[in-house]
Amino acid sequence: MTAGHRIAIEQGTEHVRVVHDGQVLAESTRPLLLRETGFPVRYYLPIEDVRTELLTPSDTHTHCPFKGDASYWSLPGAPDFVWTYPDPKPEVAEIKNHVCFYEVEVI
Repeated sequence: MTAGHRIAIEQGTEHVRVVHDGQVLAESTRPLLLRETGFPVRYYLPIEDVRTELLTPSDTHTHCPFKGDASYWSLPGAPDFVWTYPDPKPEVAEIKNHVCFYEVEVI
């Protein structure tokens, strides 16, 4: 990490659910909580807890100097709704095989 920029990842026990237009897209009790300087806490959910059959791969790819290259998936009417780091940097290797949504419910 660079001076002043930090990423911390911890195993969460919260019950996290992602709902879009009344449909449950993901539900997990084993999220990873990623805390990154300048950003809200993000919940990375194991891919096994996500209904990937409802998602369509997007052509969007972004680069984060701290996490690596992200790939996105979309829903009808919700482009780039979820992202993942297929090959994250070693410092954040725990997020491999996890996905992140912009909005989640913690219940």
